[in-house]
Amino acid sequence: MLADFDVAVQRLGMGRHANSVVLTGLRGVGKTVLLREFERIAAERGWVTQAVEAGTDTTFVEDVGMAAREALLELSAGARMAERGRRALGVFRSFQLTWRLPDAGEVSAGFDAAPGRADSGLLARDLRALLSEVGTLARERGAGVLLTVDEAQLLKREHLEALIAALHRITQDRLPLLVAAAGLPSVPGRLGDARSYAERLFDFHTINSLNREDATAAVVTPARSEGVAWRDEAMEQMLSRTYGYPYFLQEFARQAWNLAPAPNEITAADVTNAIGAALTALDAGFFSVRADRTTDAERECLVALAASGDGPYRLGNVGGRPDADPVASLVERGLCYSPRTGEIDFTVPLFADFIRRRFGGHGGAGARPG
Repeated sequence: MLADFDVAVQRLGMGRHANSVVLTGLRGVGKTVLLREFERIAAERGWVTQAVEAGTDTTFVEDVGMAAREALLELSAGARMAERGRRALGVFRSFQLTWRLPDAGEVSAGFDAAPGRADSGLLARDLRALLSEVGTLARERGAGVLLTVDEAQLLKREHLEALIAALHRITQDRLPLLVAAAGLPSVPGRLGDARSYAERLFDFHTINSLNREDATAAVVTPARSEGVAWRDEAMEQMLSRTYGYPYFLQEFARQAWNLAPAPNEITAADVTNAIGAALTALDAGFFSVRADRTTDAERECLVALAASGDGPYRLGNVGGRPDADPVASLVERGLCYSPRTGEIDFTVPLFADFIRRRFGGHGGAGARPG
């Protein structure tokens, strides 16, 4: 995947076609880490990188607008691009005034707006004008721009529509601007609902648990560099407990490392002894930070789902039959998603096990999530 992304950056730099990228998967599988790797690759190719994170308490228009401003300033640095950059920043100024973005000090106020550019009051049209200006300036500079968008499932439909429309025009013009977005498994469907042609603009990658070989390498290789060996049976125990989910591998390996009495090896007994500490750490942090923010009605829904076993769950066939309102709010919070019509599942791996441990319930504790 990283090699393919590097090729896409190079292709766009040569004026050829390349799709933007969407990473989807459950929480804790490494999507954000991959976005940072994309930024590293782009920067090594001389590209400007900007990152935004969608959220219920932030304004995407403001975030992406200010990211465009920062990219324009970086691209226009130097005497050769100063005048061209001033014109480009005039487009940002139009966007800023039209969409009431906060002033960014003298840097923003020092540029006159560009009448007729990014000032229509229609978000799709204005964002297209702004990002096209960024891509055009990058091409003239002999560089490119990468915009990463994390937690993309939180974007409002109108924002998705505007971003896709802008990217469509940028792709048609073969401007060196790529978008790399990451989010929960619901993102591809939301993109398709926003614009029917979205699937043609992106390469979609599902990030899941690591296979046996990669999970073993992720644990064994760093330990080997420190002179510590993992016994084969210890790794088998790790895989049986974590199912290859990166965040869980990291936590179980950390606890086994801390508790192992031998200075230069990790045994199966060490992993067994670390289970309690690992689960306590995960329950107190990774799981609780999500569950503790739920309402009583949402929590009852979580318990009813988990008591039915491991997902995905058919709505209407769940013990206690959670009604639509808590389910909808759990989806909005990012705790659940709909893998297909009429089904619901948790966005956090092994979350059903946690709910059963914390709040009680039954139905297959310890089974791998579906």
